[in-house]
Amino acid sequence: MRMDAIDRKILAVLQEDAALSVAEIGSRVGLSSTPCWKRIQKLESEGVIQRRVAIVDQDKVGLGVTVFVSVETGDHSGDWLKKFAAVIGAMPEVQEFYRMAGDVDYMLRVVVPDIAGYDAFYKRMIEAVPLKNVTSRFAMEKIKSTTALPIP
Repeated sequence: MRMDAIDRKILAVLQEDAALSVAEIGSRVGLSSTPCWKRIQKLESEGVIQRRVAIVDQDKVGLGVTVFVSVETGDHSGDWLKKFAAVIGAMPEVQEFYRMAGDVDYMLRVVVPDIAGYDAFYKRMIEAVPLKNVTSRFAMEKIKSTTALPIP
């Protein structure tokens, strides 16, 4: 999809507050409601806007521990990856899951209530599929966290 400056402004506004009315979004980007709504619908139908969600404070819902988990495997077969992706992808504690280039094979961002919660997650993970090495790094302080992409 080819986007112009107005589409990019709409995306920037929606990333900051998707609950704004179409009229307010239009006002911020210099459009009336109808053309603004049509652009939003097109951005959604083209998959540029994947979904609109509420961002929840993890501390306030009792998930105060963030762990970055790097995983190395000795098995790089398609069957192993399919099973690993299915198992890890189904774990609700896993917020992000990436296949990496470099010295680790996979990187996860996991949220849990406490160390015991992480221990339970870890045990489920290592029992599910064979792994070569798992390294856990516990976040001490969240300095920046955003879901807004820097729209060029």
